[in-house]
Amino acid sequence: MRFLPGLNPLAKLAAPIPAMVALVFVRDVSTPLVFLALAYLVLLVGAPFGRRLAVTLFVALPAVMILIAAGFALWADPAQVADTPALARIGGWTLHAGAIGVGVATGLRLSAIFALALIAGAATTGADLARSLVQQLRVPYRIGYTALAALRFVPRLGTELELIRQAHRVRAAHAGAGPFAAIARGAGYVVPLMAGSIRHAERVAWAMDVRAFGAYTTRTERHVVPWRTRDAVFIAVMWVATAAILLAGGLSLLG
Repeated sequence: MRFLPGLNPLAKLAAPIPAMVALVFVRDVSTPLVFLALAYLVLLVGAPFGRRLAVTLFVALPAVMILIAAGFALWADPAQVADTPALARIGGWTLHAGAIGVGVATGLRLSAIFALALIAGAATTGADLARSLVQQLRVPYRIGYTALAALRFVPRLGTELELIRQAHRVRAAHAGAGPFAAIARGAGYVVPLMAGSIRHAERVAWAMDVRAFGAYTTRTERHVVPWRTRDAVFIAVMWVATAAILLAGGLSLLG
């Protein structure tokens, strides 16, 4: 049973924050590597594992990490790594081992931060996050539920755009191949998409007015996102693991 979807969104946000902040300041290789392994472990055990998450974890994230490591290795200041062994020379440019270390450490840090952020992102819906902000953090519902309406507007916009594309296809509007035809098709979507968006926004506004949205300081909740003991336990476990990893890294540096 995957446990992350059953946790409160605020718990999934708060649990990795200390590790993400600490990764901004560490400069070694082992600490971000351990945090990256911890994030992968939590995601593989607790998150709903589908094709999108698999591609992100095993294709996209490693590829980005390699690109970042290579980029920072090439951009590293030669004066700061001049005392390390030279690995390659092209004309007057020299690639030092220290530059590789800087690139690898930076790539690991950024990848670990992204993987830790996925703990909340891979198992949290925008609707539950908005509700938890209102219910647990006491964010005014005028802000929280307005954000919720905006989040629901995005898939509606995608559906509207697909309907417009199908209608244009049926009418053979701006048919043809090539960049100019593609630009003409895209320009033809703008006006009907804006008209549909305005109609949808008006319907949402009317629905909110009918329900007296904003008339009172509080509202009853139809969908409750509770805070349970397991949420506090998850945060405590992640914070203790973060402290242990940082302490072990500090002791290894002192040793």
